[in-house]
Amino acid sequence: MIGSSIEWFDFFLYGSLAALVFNKLFFLSNDPVVSLLLSYLSFGLSFFIRPLGGIIFSHIGDKIGRKKTLILTLLLMGGATFLIGVLPDYHAIGVWAPILLIMLRLCQGLGIGGEWGGSVLLAVEYANKSNRGFFGSIPQLGVPVGMLLGTVCISLLSGMPDDQFLSWGWRIPFLLSAVLIFIGLWIRKGIDETPAFQEAKKSGNIARVPLFQTLRYHWKAVLITAGAKFAETGPYYIFATFVIAYATGYLGYETSTVLNAVAIANLVTIIMIPCMGKLSDKVGRKPLYIGGTVAMILFAFPYFYLLSLQSAFWLTVATVIAIGIIWAPLEAVMGTMFSEVFSTNIRYTGISVGNQLGAAVFGGTAPMIALALLHAFNDSWVPVAIYIIVAGVISLISLAAIKEHRNAEI
Repeated sequence: MIGSSIEWFDFFLYGSLAALVFNKLFFLSNDPVVSLLLSYLSFGLSFFIRPLGGIIFSHIGDKIGRKKTLILTLLLMGGATFLIGVLPDYHAIGVWAPILLIMLRLCQGLGIGGEWGGSVLLAVEYANKSNRGFFGSIPQLGVPVGMLLGTVCISLLSGMPDDQFLSWGWRIPFLLSAVLIFIGLWIRKGIDETPAFQEAKKSGNIARVPLFQTLRYHWKAVLITAGAKFAETGPYYIFATFVIAYATGYLGYETSTVLNAVAIANLVTIIMIPCMGKLSDKVGRKPLYIGGTVAMILFAFPYFYLLSLQSAFWLTVATVIAIGIIWAPLEAVMGTMFSEVFSTNIRYTGISVGNQLGAAVFGGTAPMIALALLHAFNDSWVPVAIYIIVAGVISLISLAAIKEHRNAEI
């Protein structure tokens, strides 16, 4: 969980600063909307590289082990994040600034693409069937913890004078992440390989080429998990990332107000996720995921209406409901539910490819698509709400094909 939190902290730093810094220092244009779109595009590009990261590192994870793979992903993510913190901007090196920034962002995408599956399996494969949902929910805390850390850091730094923040203040959290990386490596080096993988290795049940076996025999399961991922990933990036640009640039909210609302919502999520994971051991993963998806669909229009009231209180309420209450059960059970679909010898590959494929289609592109919809429909939020509903409907269709496996051994 700690290692995963560090990686997501690094990953989300970029998403938050895409709307505050990178559009002003790296993606310069005469049109502010174009600058912001380019900045969000660089954020979204990493989601298209995440499936490749999932393929590369899941192959290592299914062949060599979960532990070694997680050390590699942490090193890749940490190195890329630190280098972003020392990267000169457009005024210093011209067009090379956005090019190098995008390259480092792609390295982050490769790292996070391999991280998620390994961190989930390290917990799930240590658990027994009576507490697998609870164990599997703990690594999922990495997302809200990482977002909370990133949001708090930026919220504190945003109190600086604008010229100092844009000059050097935004670099501080990227540089400090190096300390967190060393902590994560120290923890992961002390972890044993999972019992399930050790048993598979002992019995010789190791796939020669996990990706080929996954795509040949389990392609339907990969597509189902990708579709189920839509409701969890796209709406979250709208509620936690896009809202920063939308609320400040279109509705007149203070940046600190929006960041504080996102921070409070993620704090609620940190409490809710293990509770939802424990509940899934009693009622099942699928009912909780369906319930959260339906709630996401129903809340799409009320969410934007509450934001339109231009009240800091209602902004916070809307964000807490969206992330802390509705999104929490989806995040809590997703990793365990996906893990139970695949067998041990291709499990890392199966859940990584399915998860990252879903994230690529409906994840990092969400802020960019939402901004484009606003621009195309005269700043109306209605198309963005419909976009959230479409993601939920696709997930409900995919969930219909998933069988409940909470009482089965894995």
